[in-house]
Amino acid sequence: MKRIILALLCLPALSWAAGFSLESPDVNAKQPIADKHVFKGFGCDGGNVSPALAWKNAPKEAKSFAVTVYDPDAPTGSGWWHWVVFNLPADTTSLVQGAGDPAAGKLPKGATQSRTDFGKPGWGGPCPPQGDKPHRYIFTLHALKIEKLDLDENASAALVGFMVNANSLGKASFAAKYGRKK
Repeated sequence: MKRIILALLCLPALSWAAGFSLESPDVNAKQPIADKHVFKGFGCDGGNVSPALAWKNAPKEAKSFAVTVYDPDAPTGSGWWHWVVFNLPADTTSLVQGAGDPAAGKLPKGATQSRTDFGKPGWGGPCPPQGDKPHRYIFTLHALKIEKLDLDENASAALVGFMVNANSLGKASFAAKYGRKK
């Protein structure tokens, strides 16, 4: 009986989380990621332009957001971080295409991009090894209970991930795929 009561008490919290969503007009789970967004380097010749993202129904308590893009299929033993953005203001509901270029100035004021596994801040598009099965790229938006993570552009993705998860109110995500032929 106690479990049923506890489950019923959790329903209001689950109701807001259920509507929290992240989407992209540029990336679709049913189609491979376009060359425009693929990394330029490591044998790939894409445009390395970050896709636009939009979200809705975030928890009302959110004081900031973070965005991560992660490839769990990378042959590293630990995956590969393609984008890490945090300290997005609470009133942010989207990122424009190309916001992942640190020199473009397209992120909201106060937002920070930190190091990816390419070794520098900013968007690093898909570039799996030739001949691998298509890799999954998980785009995740994290709603945070604090206004600012006390980190900078030199923070590793793992450190940002630790701080994001320690301050999470909820998250929304989608996955897309990209593969290179032999």
